[in-house]
Amino acid sequence: MTGTTTEVILDILIIVLLLFGTFFILSATIGVIRFPDVYTRLHASTKAATLGIAGIMIGAFIFLYTELNMISGKLILGIIFVLLTAPVSAHMLGRAAHQLGVMPWTKTGSEVKDAFAESKKRK
Repeated sequence: MTGTTTEVILDILIIVLLLFGTFFILSATIGVIRFPDVYTRLHASTKAATLGIAGIMIGAFIFLYTELNMISGKLILGIIFVLLTAPVSAHMLGRAAHQLGVMPWTKTGSEVKDAFAESKKRK
């Protein structure tokens, strides 16, 4: 390992961010495959994938800045876009599933109390 202490620390930070992102994307993939219903799969795919993509993009941004002295506006916009749109799209998909009557999975098989549907019936 050659270089100054700052370069070594930045290289370690880049490696950690890339591994962090890869781990979360892998866990999102496993969650989508293994989880039983729409809501838990939606949770896995949006939360973990958002963190994973953000970690990889931040690692790429730091790499480009330290190695090539380049500030990538596209990466910054990509990070902001993913962090803003993934939770909103997950909310909309979950809301659509709820309004279509998709019930969450339960271990016991009993019905889940739906406060939203009950409040609409009272009106």
